[in-house]
Amino acid sequence: MSRRDEFVEQMKAQLDEWNTEIEALVARARKASAEAQHRYQDDIERLKRRRDETQRRLEELQYAGEAAWDSLQQGFDDAWELLRKALSDAQRHEPPPKDVNEADEESPGSRSPGGSP
Repeated sequence: MSRRDEFVEQMKAQLDEWNTEIEALVARARKASAEAQHRYQDDIERLKRRRDETQRRLEELQYAGEAAWDSLQQGFDDAWELLRKALSDAQRHEPPPKDVNEADEESPGSRSPGGSP
């Protein structure tokens, strides 16, 4: 197997892993509150667009001739980095627990007299 083929196979394997992680985010979003689902959905849509772009560039790279390899490699590297960052950002984006959201919605002056919320 050539060095190029090895590179493409490694990138395909990494994309497969990231697809699994995206699906895990989809599953997590299904269990989240409606507000959190909306935030997750934005992240997931962005991830899927980045994944599709990266996949397209990898296919171009796989079938490129030697002369086009360097320029296509840079475009792939850029798409790869954007996908990696988007996935990292989405994984860090944990919605706060529901009780924190509810507490944030109430201002101190909106509590009923007598100290009960």
